[in-house]
Amino acid sequence: MFENVHKKLGFGCMRLPMKGGEVDYDEFNKMIDTFIANGFNYFDTAHGYLQGKSETALRDCLVKRYPREQYILTNKLTNFYFKTEKEVRPFFESQLKICGVDYFDFYLMHAQSEQNYAQFKRCRAYEQALELKAEGKIKHFGISFHDTAEVLDKILTEYPQIEVVQIQFNYVDYDDPAVQSKKCYEVCRKHGKPVIVMEPVKGGSLVRVPEGAKKYFEALGNMSAASYAIRFAAGFEGIFMVLSGMSDLGQMNDNISYMKDFAPLSEKEMQAVQNVCNAIKSQNAIACTACRYCTDGCPKKISIPDLFACLNAKNIHHDWNADYYYNEVHTKTNGKASACIACGKCESACPQHLPIRKLLKDVAAEFEKKA
Repeated sequence: MFENVHKKLGFGCMRLPMKGGEVDYDEFNKMIDTFIANGFNYFDTAHGYLQGKSETALRDCLVKRYPREQYILTNKLTNFYFKTEKEVRPFFESQLKICGVDYFDFYLMHAQSEQNYAQFKRCRAYEQALELKAEGKIKHFGISFHDTAEVLDKILTEYPQIEVVQIQFNYVDYDDPAVQSKKCYEVCRKHGKPVIVMEPVKGGSLVRVPEGAKKYFEALGNMSAASYAIRFAAGFEGIFMVLSGMSDLGQMNDNISYMKDFAPLSEKEMQAVQNVCNAIKSQNAIACTACRYCTDGCPKKISIPDLFACLNAKNIHHDWNADYYYNEVHTKTNGKASACIACGKCESACPQHLPIRKLLKDVAAEFEKKA
């Protein structure tokens, strides 16, 4: 489909191994070496990942250590980093310099939605990316997407030059009316666009399935919960790549064990996945993927995903340490849920279209009870 792309598992570099607030280069080097030694070569980043540390870590641990032809590097143009047409190309050039490369194999218009798309059109971002492709600085041009299938259809109709589409796709979101994974996938198929999958384990929530759901996977054998989620996504026709945000060598070895010689889910495994999905949905968990787009513009510096994780942990997993993490970790230097002024910036940035303001009230009601 695309030259030099070896296997379906991609290394998503948004959640790298960390030590003391910095990327753990020793662990990251081991992960990259293991990944490449097993025949994998696709790496995905963006300038905002880990506050810029993802790009520099890839430069130091991948680019400086391996020949350019041995890996595929994907980067993205994010709306936060340009406001005018003239700012697009300089930002792109800065990304090349930070990463230490002369070109990106894939360059995606990041987190496209109806609102972001309007900004990208106004600044001729798509046209400029296509110019950069003509110059050889981009090998393949695409988009990552967070909105309705209708908006995706509009973008792909207006820009048939798009070569690949990255969408959120997992077994919980497949029929979800907010995320519309299935519908977006079907639009990609309609337009003949290969699909890159992001969030196959839904920010890690499908790695740690609720107690009531574990039995369905345990009955199949000793494979990890992540294995079923990633293989579910990889098994659909037209799926070009499945990104996994691996943050330690153990996670990587697990992913490699079933993706090195990939086989789609069997009928029995697919039924187990459906049973787990039904069990998860019955738990009424907050469907937050911890992408953290919501936190950037929060005037009260509320660590929204962490607070949602606390509530999920308490409600679903009955984790009574959640109160400690809420009061002593996540709100010690950041705002509490009750500090929300309901400005709505978080909701406009949320790819999951969550009613964040309402949910923060639920969090406050649980964790900020009057003595």
